[in-house]
Amino acid sequence: MTAGYSGCTVRFRSSRRTLLSRAACGFGSVAAAHLLAGEKQKTDFTPKALSVIFLYMDGGVSQVDSFDPKPELDRRNGQPFPAKIEPTQFNNIGNTLASPWKFQNYGQSGIPVSDLFPEMARHVDDMAIVRSMTSAFPEHTNANYFLHTGSGLQGRPSMGAWFGYGLGSECQDLPHFVILNGGLIPPGGLDNFGSGFLPASFQGSVFGPGDPPVSDIRPQETANGLQRRKLDFIRSLDLASVDRFGNDDQIESAIRNYELAARMQLAVPDLMDLKDETKETQDLYGLSDEFPNTRTFARECLLARRLVERGVRFIELTCPAGNGDRWDQHSNLVDGHTKNARSVDKPISALLTDLKQRGLLNRTLVVWSGEFGRTPFAQGSDGRDHNPFGFSLWMAGGGIKGGTIYGATDEFGYKAVQDRAEIHDLHATMLHLMGVDHQKLTYRFGGRDMRLTDVHGTVLKEILS
Repeated sequence: MTAGYSGCTVRFRSSRRTLLSRAACGFGSVAAAHLLAGEKQKTDFTPKALSVIFLYMDGGVSQVDSFDPKPELDRRNGQPFPAKIEPTQFNNIGNTLASPWKFQNYGQSGIPVSDLFPEMARHVDDMAIVRSMTSAFPEHTNANYFLHTGSGLQGRPSMGAWFGYGLGSECQDLPHFVILNGGLIPPGGLDNFGSGFLPASFQGSVFGPGDPPVSDIRPQETANGLQRRKLDFIRSLDLASVDRFGNDDQIESAIRNYELAARMQLAVPDLMDLKDETKETQDLYGLSDEFPNTRTFARECLLARRLVERGVRFIELTCPAGNGDRWDQHSNLVDGHTKNARSVDKPISALLTDLKQRGLLNRTLVVWSGEFGRTPFAQGSDGRDHNPFGFSLWMAGGGIKGGTIYGATDEFGYKAVQDRAEIHDLHATMLHLMGVDHQKLTYRFGGRDMRLTDVHGTVLKEILS
């Protein structure tokens, strides 16, 4: 396994095998595994950000109801849609549908944001809003795989796994890739967070909304040292297999995962305990909000900040359950989008405020996106169908030029017509901000050097500071 950086090749296999084979069993090998699992990698250039918080808006937020106002929809509301209509997911095509929400200009940049997001809108001067993002897939599962892994097919490594593989970890006691699950695992399941052909130690760890947040996080052994002896015994068996059969990524990943799990038993309870957070901070996020889903997402956002403070590399937040059908409003657009926005607007605004006040926003890349957008014409009379031809997302934080709008859709908000961007461009830009050239981050698999961006991807330099 190799990763190339600026002419330097970082080799995981030989260094780990040599060290493990020479280290004594017991705490000597624990230290060896500990150091190698958390080893930071050399970057191609100085990174602008050290961590990523990915705010995943499951189901697809309507761009024309959020960050891409289109007056032409107001003028043609209720009339047959005048432009060519591409095949849709369900083909229950209605008339042109104006946004039920008004737009107002915010910040010194004067960027318009709809009344869906009055709290997030206060941060537009820190955001770069991409209005011309596109997807290659119109269906949730494949579009989710594409957004998360750079491929519409199941089984490829998640972007969080690639970030860990390429950059290593800033944190020794928590996974480099954490998913804070609000109750909704995206269509496509846990493969959105998997390691694919990368070693299993790079897969995402899902922290659930319940107690405990991670299975078996509380030791079952009551006697002092019993768990440690069990781990030492398992390790001895694993290392015997390495000696007998040669180096094996799966065995080495198992060793790393066992050791990390043991350390997490101390680190996770401390992470999840919010008693050291002031009431002012908790209220800022909405932990006491009357709407249950706001409280759920508020906790996710606050935990995301705490994970950044602890050096976790990649954090993804999923949407709370209980709002109907995520952001996927094929009908009842007003009710569904209103509830989803109420769930996330205040907590995300608080996250950006809190990161900025603590000096963390300039080293944290925050990305807000769904897997695609919605149609500017109705599905039925009061919904919107899937639209992969042009949608909006925003980025803020480390290395982002705030108060920026990139790209444009047509007069209806239907298709990207200026500076068309692809998911590969998003991934290339995210890696660039973390100090990695996406073309150099490769893994040899199936006789080919694989990468997150495949053979595509252009850094969106216009949104970089």
